[in-house]
Amino acid sequence: MSQSDEIVFYTNPMSRGRIARWMLEEIGQPYRTVVLDYGTTMKAPEYLAINPMGKVPTVTHRGVTVTECAAVCAYLADAFPEAGLAPALNDPARGPYLRWMFFGAGPLEAAVTARSLGLLAPADKAAMAGYGSFEQVVDALEGVVSGAGPWLLGDRFSALDVYLGSQIGWGVQFKSLPERDAFKAYAGRLFQRPAAIRAREIDDALMATANAGS
Repeated sequence: MSQSDEIVFYTNPMSRGRIARWMLEEIGQPYRTVVLDYGTTMKAPEYLAINPMGKVPTVTHRGVTVTECAAVCAYLADAFPEAGLAPALNDPARGPYLRWMFFGAGPLEAAVTARSLGLLAPADKAAMAGYGSFEQVVDALEGVVSGAGPWLLGDRFSALDVYLGSQIGWGVQFKSLPERDAFKAYAGRLFQRPAAIRAREIDDALMATANAGS
């Protein structure tokens, strides 16, 4: 891989970078990891020049900088079509793929975050919130999980499973989503993928190293 084609992955093992790590393991391409610390290197001028938000994950590749976890997953899937992780532009599955990818990055994340902070929109203001109500979001999510196959696009595993599936898995683990059988069964299948296991092992080892040095 030439220097211009190198994938550089900026992350912290205690962040949404774990999702991007999994995506990188799924595409099967070599990449270089740069681990950043909260409050120090993540806010340093060198990194702010790459990502002005001073957060992770960020991926650079072929002169392109991609931030925001959903965008990173979608970019990598399109940049490496041989991995088969995104429907082609002329594939009817492209619509549902994008629909639920943006649902995860928009209504789902907003609703879960607002609920955890005790800041959900009151019922008389729900129409102003992109997520409507937390219950609406959870019911819609359960519908797509229950109505598919083993994966969110049926028999086809995709970057959608990496991104939205990670949110479901974390929701089950940390109780930010209700305990519903469809969520638990799906998360159980999801995290047994070899790439998911490899990614967890890499980030867990980084966390152990950081803790040992602190």
